[in-house]
Amino acid sequence: MVGQRIKTVRRQRGLSQAQLAHPELSDSYVSLIESGKRTPTPAVLELLAVKLDCSLTYLLNGVTAEQMQEIELALGYARMAMENGEVAEARTRYTELLTDNGLAGLPQLRQEAEYGLAIAAQACGDLDAAIGLLNRLRERDAADMSPERHIDIVTELSMCYRERGDLGRAVTVVEEILGGAVRPVWTDGLIRLGAQLLAAYIDRGDLLRAQQFSDELIAAAETLGTPLALTLAHWGAAILAVETKDGDKAVTHVQRAVAIQSEYGDPRRSSRLHNDYAAIMLLVRPTEAATWRDTLERVKVELAESASTSRDKLRCAMNLIRAELLLGSSERAEAHIQTISALLEGMPNDLRADAHLMAGQVLAELGRTGEAVGELTEAIALLEPLPTTRFTTQSWVTAAQILDRVDETDRSVEAYHRALACVGL
Repeated sequence: MVGQRIKTVRRQRGLSQAQLAHPELSDSYVSLIESGKRTPTPAVLELLAVKLDCSLTYLLNGVTAEQMQEIELALGYARMAMENGEVAEARTRYTELLTDNGLAGLPQLRQEAEYGLAIAAQACGDLDAAIGLLNRLRERDAADMSPERHIDIVTELSMCYRERGDLGRAVTVVEEILGGAVRPVWTDGLIRLGAQLLAAYIDRGDLLRAQQFSDELIAAAETLGTPLALTLAHWGAAILAVETKDGDKAVTHVQRAVAIQSEYGDPRRSSRLHNDYAAIMLLVRPTEAATWRDTLERVKVELAESASTSRDKLRCAMNLIRAELLLGSSERAEAHIQTISALLEGMPNDLRADAHLMAGQVLAELGRTGEAVGELTEAIALLEPLPTTRFTTQSWVTAAQILDRVDETDRSVEAYHRALACVGL
């Protein structure tokens, strides 16, 4: 491509190969460069750029210095939009960059733009688009990609698969890197990748494997000693401890994660961690629900101002409803139902089912039986085709309890039977 550009500009300038070469180079050497049989040294490229009266940037990448400046500025605006939580704007800017073809000769910047577009699509709730982009990057550019970028792509891909409910793929894509007999040398990026694998193990209900891997992650993080590694390892261990009903251990790990994260300072990660912190404490220390409700109200504001995903915002709203119900504030809980309803599009069916169950519980508490039954009917329709997991089992139990509360006895019994069937009884 460099040779072709040299040839094109030379002809535009009306120069022969001999005229371009004289006196520093031979015309045969210029001919070899133009035909792609020789790769010019940086010094020769600089010389040819001067002789051709064009920028070195153009010879290398096919864009002028002015175009390069515009591309880098556009990328900066796209990144800024993501950081400010303007995910739809970021998606539009990344799309425009990639549509313009200006990145064709700039593989590193094209990779950055496609990766940014995938993250923006995920934040907008378009998981299929994000997965398609990430897989295309992983398969097409593997040979020209830094190890760090490859790890970032697989991490985000696993997260997208997990959010979509495809736990098998969420595990497989990570185990291709971390599943060997000998682990790679741990880095912050690999710890982050490992945290996604741990989350997938937990969601899949593979708690024994999750515990073994969590212990390994914490040991690796302690050895590495970086704030990010320690935060992620203890954060994952806290979630696992909740699932294994070890409340004290969960509190120890999540408080350690929060203490370390407070020094690290990534706003998006901090908001997500405080969201999980409050959720864990509502389970372990429900008598302090007022404190955790206040925490969640702050998280809600932080999520609105950062590049958070719709799933993060949905989980925060659902946690706020839990806090209000624990405080006996059904009216305040109802105010959050509209929020969760607006965020459900594109969410996995298990999360949508839980949202409808929560809305049904609030409406039942308010005595609005007909509306509660409608929400429960929506939840059951979403639960019925789902595979059997411990999450769907608990959802069937919750549905049964609320149906009993609104005097839907037959449907309550049926829901209990579905829960029993999930555990093989």
